[in-house]
Amino acid sequence: MVEGTESPGSAGGAGFTGHRSTGSGTAPARAGRTLDVDHSDAAYRDWLKEAVRKVQAEAGRSADTHLLRFPLPEEWDIDLYLKDESTHPTGSLKHRLARSLFLYGLCNGWIRPGRPVIEASSGSTAVSEAYFAGLIGVPFVAVMPRTTSAEKCRLIEFHGGRCHFVDDSRRMYEEAAALAERTGGHYMDQFTYAERATDWRGNNNIAESIFRQLRLERFPEPAWIVATAGTGGTSATLARYVHYMQYDTRICVADPDNSCFFEGWTTGSPDVECERGSRIEGIGRPRMEPSFVTGAIDRMMKVPDAASVAAVRALERAIGRRAGGSTGTGLWGALKIVAEMLAAGRAGSVVTLLCDPGERYLDKYYSDAWLAGQGLDIEPCAAVINTLLETGVWSE
Repeated sequence: MVEGTESPGSAGGAGFTGHRSTGSGTAPARAGRTLDVDHSDAAYRDWLKEAVRKVQAEAGRSADTHLLRFPLPEEWDIDLYLKDESTHPTGSLKHRLARSLFLYGLCNGWIRPGRPVIEASSGSTAVSEAYFAGLIGVPFVAVMPRTTSAEKCRLIEFHGGRCHFVDDSRRMYEEAAALAERTGGHYMDQFTYAERATDWRGNNNIAESIFRQLRLERFPEPAWIVATAGTGGTSATLARYVHYMQYDTRICVADPDNSCFFEGWTTGSPDVECERGSRIEGIGRPRMEPSFVTGAIDRMMKVPDAASVAAVRALERAIGRRAGGSTGTGLWGALKIVAEMLAAGRAGSVVTLLCDPGERYLDKYYSDAWLAGQGLDIEPCAAVINTLLETGVWSE
């Protein structure tokens, strides 16, 4: 058993002295003596209780997010909904994940007073984690690609966090881990812990919320829920909850260009990689992440980036709301499933997610100059959506 002391002079010590152990359980008796090792510290335990209280109280102050309807012809007998996660205090689906990760890290004893929390993130998770770090009073550093939108960087800094950039998105993991080692901080590692930090059985998670809000709708049990994957935590929560509650709902994950999830799922290989990072911020990964639970998912769909952008622009025309590119990826998948149901004469409902607001991406997905620079022509994909909404036919 090894016992260490964090002195006032250590990184981020802030005058706190606490005991940490690298082992578990009680030290064995030696030479006839009973060794009594106390890992508790009154100052630390008081800080921990208050930190957990603050995070839980924040959840109590947050109302549930809205379930919006995407207008479809009434005679189709199909309803399409978007779970609007952009209304969270930090403006994205990742607010739920960040809260769960902080509670997980606190209750495991990994997050310590005065020591930095460090995350590898392409943006939205980092914004939400910066918020919770500020709430409990610990430093926060986001290790992120240099291509991350300027607005996300501004929001991280607004909440008191710091941005640490890498030129290659594949280096985020090792750089975040190295930074935690150098500073004595905690690497949150959303890509490993997202699926295990969330209570998928209920406790007002996103899945339970969706089914509760659909209770009085004409098709309360959706035929499909379409998610997108960055860590895979949300799709795992949705799928596990559906299985746990014995619903017939199927889960589809829509995957963007330059992401390996689709290939990894279809081939069953955990070792697939992509040479480039995703242009759709917040989703798509260059490697198979530990939190992506392939066995829980019913279907995967590969969505071109041009289709994702065309879909968010169609969303603005339909309901007057701008959303980020990941919302477009999921919406394209949901519309395709709507078309399949219509062709099969099947009534029902489909749900996807409005992940974050489009105002964070005015210089990207809503910029024709950016599209031209990326070589993306969205007009053919826009025509597919328009044809579907006008005629009920999906024609790629």
